[in-house]
Amino acid sequence: MFAALQEAEKAFEEDEVPVGAVVVKNTKIIGRGYNQIEKLKDATAHAEMIALTSAANHIGNWRLTDCSIYVTLEPCIMCTGALLASRIKELFFSTFDPKFGACGSVYNLAEDGKTNHKINVYSGIYSEESKKLLQDFFNKIKSKDFLKFSPPTA
Repeated sequence: MFAALQEAEKAFEEDEVPVGAVVVKNTKIIGRGYNQIEKLKDATAHAEMIALTSAANHIGNWRLTDCSIYVTLEPCIMCTGALLASRIKELFFSTFDPKFGACGSVYNLAEDGKTNHKINVYSGIYSEESKKLLQDFFNKIKSKDFLKFSPPTA
C-alpha cells in the first residue's frame, strides 16, 4: 500500500485528486497508476484504470486472475467494473469513499455475487495517511479558488 500512496503523491503534485494504485502478482508490482484526469482530459483516467492497463501490458493478458490491487481510495463504480472484468483476485484499499465508493460505501459491487466474478475486499490499510493526503489536496484547491476569486485589495 505504501507504493500506492507514493503514486497518490504524484497525483497530488500534479494537482490531481491524490489517488494511487498498484497491481501486484507474486509479491511483485506489475502495474502502477495515479489519477490523471485533468492531465489527460479523460474522465476514465483513474488510478485503477491506468494501473490495470499497465499490468495487462506487462503480462500480455487482460486477465489478471492471480493479481491483487492496492488503491488509496475505495474504487468507484467504473473502476470496480474494470476490476471485475479483469478478474482481479483481491482488492486492498485505504479509505472509504462515502460519495462514489462501489466496494462497501455506496455500493458493494465487488462482493455482491451478481456477476461472474467476485473480488475479496480488504480496507483500512494506511487509512489515515490516505485521508490526510486527500484532505490536504482539497484544502489546497479551496485556497487556490479562494485566491482566484477574492476581490483585489486597495
